[in-house]
Amino acid sequence: MESNKKYWKGLEEYKKTPDFVENNKNEFAEPLPIEDVLNEAGLSTVTPRRDFLKALGFGLGAVTLAACQPAPVHKSVPYLIKPEEVVPGIPNYYVSTYNGQSVLVKTREGRPIKIEPNPNAGQFELGTDAQAQASVLDLYDVSKLKTPIVKNEETTWTKVDEFVKGELTKAQASGKKIRIVSSSVDSPSTKSVIADFITAYPATKHVQYDAVSYTGILKANENSFGKAVVPKYNFDKADLIVSFGADFLGTWISGKEFTSQYISNRNAKSLVNGKMSRHFQFETGMSITGTNADTRLPIKPSEEGPALITLYNAVTGSSLPGGVLPNNTTAEKAIKLIGKELVQNAGKSLVVSGSNDVSTQILVNAINSSIGSYGTTIDLDNHNARYAGNDAEFAEFIKEMDRGEVSAVFFLNVNPAYDAINTKAFEAALAKVALKVSFSDRKDETSTLCDVIATNLNYLESWGDANTYQGTYSIIQPTINPVFNARQAEQSLLIWSNAPVQDYYQYVRNNWDKNILPATGKTWNDLLQVGVLTTPSKTAGTYTFSLALDAVAQSVLNSSKALAKDVELQVYESVPMRNGRYANNAFLQELPDPVSKVTWDNYIALGQKFAEQLGFKEFDVVSVKAANGYTIELPVLIQPGQANGTASIALGYGRTKAGKAGDNVGKNAYPFVNFVNGTQQYATTVSLSKTGAFYELAQTQTHYSFEGRNIIREATFAEYVKDPAAGSGNHGAKHKTYDLWDAYETPMNNWVMAIDLNACTGCGSCIVACNVENNIPVVGRDEVRKRREMHWIRIDRYYSIEEGDKSISKEKEIEHLENLDRVTVVHQPMLCQHCDHAPCETVCPVLATVHSSDGLNQMAYNRCVGTRYCANNCPYKVRRFNWFNYWNDSRFDNYLNNEFTHLVLNPDVTARSRGVMEKCSMCIQRIQSGKLAAKLEKRPLKDGDIQMACQQACPANAIVFGDGNDPESEVSKALRSQRTYYVLEEINVQPGIGYMTKIRNTGTVQA
Repeated sequence: MESNKKYWKGLEEYKKTPDFVENNKNEFAEPLPIEDVLNEAGLSTVTPRRDFLKALGFGLGAVTLAACQPAPVHKSVPYLIKPEEVVPGIPNYYVSTYNGQSVLVKTREGRPIKIEPNPNAGQFELGTDAQAQASVLDLYDVSKLKTPIVKNEETTWTKVDEFVKGELTKAQASGKKIRIVSSSVDSPSTKSVIADFITAYPATKHVQYDAVSYTGILKANENSFGKAVVPKYNFDKADLIVSFGADFLGTWISGKEFTSQYISNRNAKSLVNGKMSRHFQFETGMSITGTNADTRLPIKPSEEGPALITLYNAVTGSSLPGGVLPNNTTAEKAIKLIGKELVQNAGKSLVVSGSNDVSTQILVNAINSSIGSYGTTIDLDNHNARYAGNDAEFAEFIKEMDRGEVSAVFFLNVNPAYDAINTKAFEAALAKVALKVSFSDRKDETSTLCDVIATNLNYLESWGDANTYQGTYSIIQPTINPVFNARQAEQSLLIWSNAPVQDYYQYVRNNWDKNILPATGKTWNDLLQVGVLTTPSKTAGTYTFSLALDAVAQSVLNSSKALAKDVELQVYESVPMRNGRYANNAFLQELPDPVSKVTWDNYIALGQKFAEQLGFKEFDVVSVKAANGYTIELPVLIQPGQANGTASIALGYGRTKAGKAGDNVGKNAYPFVNFVNGTQQYATTVSLSKTGAFYELAQTQTHYSFEGRNIIREATFAEYVKDPAAGSGNHGAKHKTYDLWDAYETPMNNWVMAIDLNACTGCGSCIVACNVENNIPVVGRDEVRKRREMHWIRIDRYYSIEEGDKSISKEKEIEHLENLDRVTVVHQPMLCQHCDHAPCETVCPVLATVHSSDGLNQMAYNRCVGTRYCANNCPYKVRRFNWFNYWNDSRFDNYLNNEFTHLVLNPDVTARSRGVMEKCSMCIQRIQSGKLAAKLEKRPLKDGDIQMACQQACPANAIVFGDGNDPESEVSKALRSQRTYYVLEEINVQPGIGYMTKIRNTGTVQA
């Protein structure tokens, strides 16, 4: 039966724009850089063939000879005294913690080079997020300060201590206030240090401030239940999930953990057991969570409050005023039906909202209480400690400074001169403070306004701990000596408060020995080995909401009315950039946004109809003006699924003092945030106007086209229950094929992979993990625009539409469709398929790409002469060509090309040079390492001994790798699933990677 869906990668393909059609005709997607290659501007190498090549012109010989430059000679110096724990060529692993995630840090010869998940972290602590994978690059960031700074001059730590102690003595004597302003602190030892500092200087107060705030949830829970906490959400226990703008698979609270929980009810194992959760998403802009929802309905920010009132009335039978959506009857009808389902699934449902408005969150609490969520899907007794910021306290702090009441302020892990909602007011108030100290590691927007920059250490150089949830503790330990002359912020505070113990390592250990370890029955050495210790958790209590909601509903409606004008703007955290703290990380800048696939920029997302009404086209630069007068200019991105009459802009961009990679990338959207009713609100109204300019965004999505082939296969859960092979194409006889090649023998191992499309959320952690593991270079915005990104694995995002029962399968039919609100999305990881009948192998004239005896398609880099025949003949378009020597070319020194960032390179993987083709090697270095370890232990390889970098990083466990010759291996079991199909199997290249069909639990409610 012909599919009633049509998939397209982007609007260019959907509309068949002239540029897309023209580019699709080319033999190669990327243009030929003739002038750049010939001119060699910025190259440090000298080739005697330059004049000859210029005279000859650019032909096959130019690219071929590009791979034949003489290799540089480097002299090596052996260890004079070898460290006892270091064996050359053998990695060491240390447990640590990154932003609440317990991780393993892989080091080689003393250099941290890779972050991996800690297997002891817990059931739902699978994988890592993209930020954790990229964080190792921050250690080697050349934009960091080399020494501490006092009054804009480099100095010594002794002089810093003398200066700060003297100023603190003056501050204490003046009777004025001292403030420590930090992001939320979940470290027991850091909290203790701050408490000791306050004891030494009683005028001190600790103010916690988060650039992206969760104060609304904290205050709502305090109001509703007397507990000012962010709850522990248990998505794994929810059979029905309803989200209003909460991007819980992306950036909301703890996306990586929630992904593991969420997928546990939707993955292959759950489906085999006949169970799949049901997920409804109401949101303004298309989020990664919205792309994974079973049913997604776009709503305006002004409609969220009335929508929640509608849901509350549907669940409780009440009649709170304002529960109507006159301009969105589809959403109103759906919400009323969802209300019935929530009641039917009482105790097994969860409603969440991404709003930071206290009244909105109180209304959500009332709904969850009425459906019995507390004690099951919501746990207030074992709360999440990662967010404790108080927006009102920070606003009052600025007022205190402005009144001249503060004599000293310390900034720890915050940058309010960039992300405060009114930076001018903040800077003016800060200028009135006598002592201003920043613990930043660089001259950022806030530290440049300070008298002292007491440079802090990277977490990979530090001691510390974390207590993310009640009863769960993890350790941070250094994996390398400080790269620069920096000192841990906690140690500085201990010295300045004249603490009896000023060595922070000893301080942390004393705190654990006294307060934590006795309750666990473990020792300090046990902790350093496993990384995570737990104490018995509390029993999650049931909580009943008993407050009157009339005033709450009126507050919600007032906020809604204030937004219902002009263009409604939602500002949000993007998955790569988050709040902008790590804007100087080139791996994150080049990570495509999971939905838009844009790199190196933010933009204003508009729906197609709305953009046409305003007279805007994609990439037009428009002026965005808020009511407070703040104005920025951004390019337009046409985003299917964007609510009509709204716009979305990502936070985290527009840094001016982040570093070489992060400066002046995108525009700052924080001034669009409003302070309303005691919290920061991320929805506002703006006006838009044309500037006449044009700016092409660097997108990766439509760089490769599959010409309408059957790449994605999906079915509904109801269809799957009746027939597990539904949608997979595995029914009946398949297309008859003929072999032109002899079959390859795999006598020992046959390395294959299975990818579950129902588990992959598109987060991109696998992309960054692959980049770090395999020394994949960052090429920058201009190269991405020219289709020269080097990622070995990409995640293709496919849009599709349903038009009732009508079959929409042909371009000429799809062109006439108007309603792109009904769009659905599928994410598909795409990498080298390691085909048994690989088309690339037959066209390489120098046998640079060959087939191995264990089923892999391998690259011999030193044979490659750069003809690119293999890339042209690859039906999956997964091969990457090095147009330049990205690792050693001054044109790319903003990214990874310098003496420090080279330290992040994996010595087990060759850094490819100019003129060489590369692609996924299936982490051959890991395969060989696993084989060697088994050999040394005199045992056969076991399933699970070898994990790919992408597989290991995936928080959803969507990727399974193993030996296809072992019938009991996890990958063999996955590939035997009736859901498994092979992409482009009709052309008989016999790929080694199988995909499992996407299943959606759609029911009576349709978008």
